[in-house]
Amino acid sequence: MRLSVIISTYNQPVWLENVIRGFAAQSHADFELVIADDGSNDQTRSTIDRLRAETGLTIRHVWHEDQGFRKCTILNRAIIEAQADYLVFTDGDCIPRSDFLAQHARWAEPGFFLSGGAVRLTMDVSRKISKADILAGRAHQTAWLRRQGMPWSSKLLKLSAGPRWAAWCDRFTTTKATWNGGNASTWKQALLDVNGFDERMEYGGEDRELGERLVNSGLRSKSLRYRAVCVHLDHARGYVQQEALARNQAIRRETRRTRAIWTPYGIVKQSQPGLIHAA
Repeated sequence: MRLSVIISTYNQPVWLENVIRGFAAQSHADFELVIADDGSNDQTRSTIDRLRAETGLTIRHVWHEDQGFRKCTILNRAIIEAQADYLVFTDGDCIPRSDFLAQHARWAEPGFFLSGGAVRLTMDVSRKISKADILAGRAHQTAWLRRQGMPWSSKLLKLSAGPRWAAWCDRFTTTKATWNGGNASTWKQALLDVNGFDERMEYGGEDRELGERLVNSGLRSKSLRYRAVCVHLDHARGYVQQEALARNQAIRRETRRTRAIWTPYGIVKQSQPGLIHAA
């Protein structure tokens, strides 16, 4: 099954390199990477160019100018650029376990979107992860992370659960299978049918709002929290704005109230040439 993996990023080339290394170690090999870059500087571009040559991966770099937080806009452009019929979404700070794409491909099903899981690391542990740790799989081993100073948390069970236990946990978890921007997947056509992300939205629930419209359109969700797993590298969040959070919540309330499927602020309005660069 051919996959397009859409990775959002903004000026975090070191973390992005670790993520791309994680995709170079995947057991499922039939995929392309589409980097949705919300205006990073040239260091990110040079990192992508170097890793494209080093790894042999198909990497498409979709970029627009930095005009503030416009993640939803660049994600919509990445959806357009994606070549596969099935799209997997993650962030440039989420290193996938080696079976990450195999799990998404295995459980993909018409009429569904998949909701995967993540283990959030401390900054200290995040900085200790090397290329060798990623390629050898140590970065996703609970015992190794604990030796690096990772505090114990029940969330670490996502990394240590075997296939049967992970399937059991996903079946009986009480956590709702929502659309999570760092680990989710569905069919490209399903995203086009709801017009993609609402570009009015900045940080805070923009991914959940998309998921709510997907559900309103008739899709059901399936949990892969314990089967499709990544580790989330720590970072500062200077982009969090209370006014934007309030606007986003208002948009989500309206989506739920009206059971909206389509946003007029999504993919279709992107019709002006010359605003987006893709490589």
